[in-house]
Amino acid sequence: MKTHEFISRLDETKIVAEIAAAEKQTSGEIRVFISRKSPADALVRARERFEKLGMSRTRHRNGVLIYFAPRVQKFAVIGDSGIHEKCGDAFWQETVAEIGAHLRADHFTEAVQHAVRKVGALLAQHFPAEPGDINELPNDLLKD
Repeated sequence: MKTHEFISRLDETKIVAEIAAAEKQTSGEIRVFISRKSPADALVRARERFEKLGMSRTRHRNGVLIYFAPRVQKFAVIGDSGIHEKCGDAFWQETVAEIGAHLRADHFTEAVQHAVRKVGALLAQHFPAEPGDINELPNDLLKD
């Protein structure tokens, strides 16, 4: 699939609203990134992008990146050390499987929304919103 097709089929307003709603329940940060590139390994590229976006500099190390590379039909979900310590690999694998099911059904916006909701619920469980909590990173849908 071409990247512009994937992007054109996403409802960016719904995705940004889903991120904002999830982040109201947690001190964690969720970002969604759509790449126009063709990485051989989406997980490696997601880790690079995670660092470049400054996601490892959140106060509680509880940022999560949901990364898509539609040109090569790959995606990855990664969390910083604070959240990974709480959930382990099984949570990420389960989340990836669920996203994949939505994508195979051509439900692109729903795939992203589902991932944001699932990650948001995990973050809220382990890192609930705190008094005076600030949004450390923008909620916009990112693209390269």
